[in-house]
Amino acid sequence: MKSLAVLLLSVALMPCAAVQSGAPANPESGPVKVEIRKQNGQFRLYRGGRSYFIKGAVYGGDPNGKFPMKDLAARGANSVRSSGAWILDEAQRLGMTVLVNLPMRMESVHKFNYSDPEAVRRQFEEMRKRVMEFKDHPAVLMWAIGNELSVGYKDRNVWNAVNDVAKMIHEVDPNHPALTVIGDGSISGGDIKEIQRRAPDLDLLGVNYYKGIEEVPTKIRANEWNKPYVVTEWGPSGDWQVPRTEWKASIEETSSEKAQRYLERYQSTIREDAERCLGSYVFIWQWRQERTHTWYGMFLESGERTEAVNVMQYLWTGQWPANRAPRVEELAIDGKLAAGNVYLRPGGSFTASLKVRDPEGDPLTIRWEIMPEVARAGYAGGGEKRSQPMPELIRKAGEREIVFSAPAQEGAYRVFVFALDGQGNAATANIPFFVRRDP
Repeated sequence: MKSLAVLLLSVALMPCAAVQSGAPANPESGPVKVEIRKQNGQFRLYRGGRSYFIKGAVYGGDPNGKFPMKDLAARGANSVRSSGAWILDEAQRLGMTVLVNLPMRMESVHKFNYSDPEAVRRQFEEMRKRVMEFKDHPAVLMWAIGNELSVGYKDRNVWNAVNDVAKMIHEVDPNHPALTVIGDGSISGGDIKEIQRRAPDLDLLGVNYYKGIEEVPTKIRANEWNKPYVVTEWGPSGDWQVPRTEWKASIEETSSEKAQRYLERYQSTIREDAERCLGSYVFIWQWRQERTHTWYGMFLESGERTEAVNVMQYLWTGQWPANRAPRVEELAIDGKLAAGNVYLRPGGSFTASLKVRDPEGDPLTIRWEIMPEVARAGYAGGGEKRSQPMPELIRKAGEREIVFSAPAQEGAYRVFVFALDGQGNAATANIPFFVRRDP
């Protein structure tokens, strides 16, 4: 179970001409009619009278200018999942659309009481105000009412509140469909039937799913959901879904392994379920600190693209970039991989070695970091404090390896490595290790 976009709510590639095919003839003419049609047993999304398959990304904005939306559009995306006036304006300028987040409070995270009529009414008015503010913007595609509201919840009245918002949207905005977003735990826990019973005014469903996404089409049908869906978050295997070390450290996939997961998951589900799936929003088109500073972002903090960006361009356009990211083949400490449970003696000398190659043979710059394991916050992405690197531990750096000293203090750590090709691309990997006096 996961709630990756909670914070985002609080606050795929086509060539340019194809992106424009989903836009209205006059992009400055006000709201654009978006509708769902069922044709020959298949659901289809139409925008401005034209078929519109969502090729999008979750996008939290970019105050530092390293991840501009124009680069997302240039690689073929036609939509973002986000919110805010400037996001809508920029999307419109680029010929893109926005799945607009309507951030409703969660019982488990915000201690919100969905059996309190006055609290529910106040929140409803907040949602109404936001809808009224943006409903006539030409970049609006659809509304996302809440995000994974069922995480850790007990009060099913939340879905009644969602339905009230959906009904309101239909009354004041006849041009844009409305959905709510659920996660993998909701699908497995039977919430779809509850949503269908309590929130019949929803037009479709948003689904956040990572590892196991290929099960979504079957589970949607098994739960008798008779409407379409959009995959509103997907990407690498979640940190709660991967193998762990003996000390419970999640073993992160390399950037190359992640890229392969993006490829497989898009092809097996998003592209394959032509009957119900209206498209997707990949997670996440920028850098992000969550569990590690490399796990979920498709870019490095410094702006370099990982291999996942290459994959999405290929999936959205059918064309690979002219210059692609390096590929990581292996990261080991004294020849031992992460799955082998790496224990080190305090102060001992060890060697971390990397096997990596660049598709074009570009010379690579290798950067290493050793950091303490991040203490987990209360919920996914919820205010994690990033660990600080310990450069004093690195004794000697070679072309593809370092000799380092294990920290003096016992506990959990990671060695991170970054391979940069000088062309704006990068590869990443890390290996957890545990320092103890008697390994």
